[in-house]
Amino acid sequence: MLKGILSGSILLLLSQEELYGYKLSEKLTEFGFNDIPKGTIYPLLLSLEKKKLIKGTMQPSDTGPKRKYYSLTDTGITEKDEFIMQWHDLKNSVDNLIGGSGLNANE
Repeated sequence: MLKGILSGSILLLLSQEELYGYKLSEKLTEFGFNDIPKGTIYPLLLSLEKKKLIKGTMQPSDTGPKRKYYSLTDTGITEKDEFIMQWHDLKNSVDNLIGGSGLNANE
């Protein structure tokens, strides 16, 4: 489940701007994804690219060699929208479960 959430989160970030792998990892950390090993991002990017959800283009860097920047494809935009709908459904279901069972974080 975490892999799907992470993939969806990558699509969300790439819908806002083109990013290269390391910058994408930094953005995920800014949003609280602190425990994701840096080596996890690149295989996910490769997988998303193989599925034609994102595309990568090499661009020059001011600080060194060229970097591969990723952006969403039309299919990726559709997948991002699906992820958002699925996330809302999952969140509502878990919220209902927590609320209906009388559980809270302190128990």
